[in-house]
Amino acid sequence: MLQVARIIGGQTLRGTIQAAGSKNSSLPILAASLLTSGKVTLHGVPDLSDVRFMAEILRHQGAEVSNPKPGTWIICAQEITHRTPYDLVRKMRASICLLGALVGRLRHAEMAIPGGCVIGPRPIDLHLRGLEALGCEVKLEGGVIFVDATNAQGTTINMAGPMGSTVTGTANMVMAATTTPGITRIETAACEPEVGDLCTMLSKMGAKIRGHGTATIEVEGVAALHGCEHSVITDRIEVGTYLVAGAITNGDVTVAGANPAHLTAFLNKLQEAGVHVETGPDFIRAYGLPQHRVEIITEPYPGFPTDLQAQFMALQLLVPDRSVLTEKVYPHRFMHAAELQRMGADILVEGATATVQGGRPLSGAPVMASDLRASAALILAALAAKGETWVQRLYHLDRGYERFEERLTQLGAQIERLPADAMPKDIRED
Repeated sequence: MLQVARIIGGQTLRGTIQAAGSKNSSLPILAASLLTSGKVTLHGVPDLSDVRFMAEILRHQGAEVSNPKPGTWIICAQEITHRTPYDLVRKMRASICLLGALVGRLRHAEMAIPGGCVIGPRPIDLHLRGLEALGCEVKLEGGVIFVDATNAQGTTINMAGPMGSTVTGTANMVMAATTTPGITRIETAACEPEVGDLCTMLSKMGAKIRGHGTATIEVEGVAALHGCEHSVITDRIEVGTYLVAGAITNGDVTVAGANPAHLTAFLNKLQEAGVHVETGPDFIRAYGLPQHRVEIITEPYPGFPTDLQAQFMALQLLVPDRSVLTEKVYPHRFMHAAELQRMGADILVEGATATVQGGRPLSGAPVMASDLRASAALILAALAAKGETWVQRLYHLDRGYERFEERLTQLGAQIERLPADAMPKDIRED
């Protein structure tokens, strides 16, 4: 059933919430469970539609998958198939991570090119180029990737692309290299904490990996991997979103379980904007309204995350000055701007740059989410707007935020999830 969110703006958010597990860690880690026939037990996995999609795919591959309690998943992949059809991967871009796992385990893969939310082109050429560098035979026919890794051998791979290093590409190369003979040196590797989390889990499985968290990762191939138990890191994007929720409502929000080191660039920009920020070993607190314009340029980690660009745009709507946001990761990721304009925002998008003239009053309106982070940004703007906002296409939100409206309510927000037909007919999506 299609659902919508109804938000009444003007409430100040205050309180403490616990950070959930990382979506962007959980998905490749779930895929990596196929690398062994042993039992893999994962903790701290968030309850998201993308996680459930990945579990469905693992079951199709032949794995036994169970979810005995919230946050815990057990995977036993004793016998798996190398074929993954489009029907399964079309819903989620991150399913591409299965490619490295299948190559590492079976030395063969036959996988339809995945789908996902539309935030601009996200080509897989770097993934295929990396596999070819390993000595794999790679073919792309009829929208299906065929990989034969029979003769794969450790080598040097460069994962640099036009928009920087690729996170999922790095994850795929690490997984494929774990059982590839010799030493594989991955240069211009993604440094994101989620890649480091994957490498930590693979090391528990017996992989020999050095240098994760840096731009050069070395993997020494082993004969086979074994099962393990692992807890995923907390979600830095979710943490940033809740901190913006506190600031945009002139509130005071603390996120427990957060790692400040994972959000350095974002926290620096929050402080530059005039939001008060306090950090500890495992918490981040943000309070007070933004006061100053900032310039945001999204970049691969440790730069400002593209996944927090939309939320920060919503925050800058409150500053009575002109702010500039430039997308260097996904240059077309500004579809939320048009929906924010429906709420009274003054935003000009030119190519990969958006100029925000803030300080103008926001008013509630019916809006539509175009992707995961856009849905969060629209809800954040609605918290600061006057009156009632209806956010449609809420299924985007459920891909990356666990119980989002429920947790915002705990902080004082006036938000509820309703069936789509609860919307007034004159503002409902066709």
